[in-house]
Amino acid sequence: MTAPLTLIAGPCVIESRELVLEVASQVQSICERLGIRYIFKASFDKANRSSGHSFRGPGVEGGLAILAEVKQQFGLPVLTDIHESSQAAAVAEVVDVLQIPAFLCRQTDLLLAAAAAVAESDKVVNVKKGQFLAPWDMAQVVNKMAEAGLDPASGRLWLTERGSSFGYNTLVVDYRSLPQMQALGCPVIFDATHSVQQPGGRGSSSGGQREFVAPLARAAAAVGVDGLFMEVHPDPDKGLSDGPNMVPLHRLEALLAQVVAIRAAVGDQPAVSTL
Repeated sequence: MTAPLTLIAGPCVIESRELVLEVASQVQSICERLGIRYIFKASFDKANRSSGHSFRGPGVEGGLAILAEVKQQFGLPVLTDIHESSQAAAVAEVVDVLQIPAFLCRQTDLLLAAAAAVAESDKVVNVKKGQFLAPWDMAQVVNKMAEAGLDPASGRLWLTERGSSFGYNTLVVDYRSLPQMQALGCPVIFDATHSVQQPGGRGSSSGGQREFVAPLARAAAAVGVDGLFMEVHPDPDKGLSDGPNMVPLHRLEALLAQVVAIRAAVGDQPAVSTL
């Protein structure tokens, strides 16, 4: 029997308390209707923006307070990124999933701090595969985390595919990476929105092609993933970060219904086919 889909979704960055609560409420309702496990996500700091003048977020203290309110008000697990080793312990006190950004997936001290922060708990570390790495290179990330005590067999170490660099300002998705990373023994998430990002494509900010989010997400469901990552916003064109690749909130339910139907049709699959 196919396990319920996990959806990690929310705005790219915490723009305001009101936006966060609006998105959490609406996506939670959608997921309850579709039988999807929902994890709310938003970043308290976008530390790797193209321009030094880009909006970064409220910072650790303000951001964690808002994420804690999401947990309290809606009973949802929450996910956010960390960028520095010193952030891991404090962030893990609030969130359920610590996320390592793709650019930082080989930063040993950051990985070890994240593993230590979730030790003796049921919390999770989600590591995004760098745009510059082959899927099999993530074996070294898994090894580092296993040596730090986060056993991939625990199900508490997740790997996320978010596209690979393909020339300037362009990403491409190689769907072979999904079963290849599953073969490392970890649940695998497909990031459908960052996979259509055009890094630095607008000069002082990143561009994106959100029209391709839906077909990429459907393809990932057909290949067989444990979850989807999507950034959503009521009005992406007015979003303060990654607007061009965020999904409009009013279009989310129809897409997720398609994904659920595809997963049900495909059923459980081995990580690597023996055909």
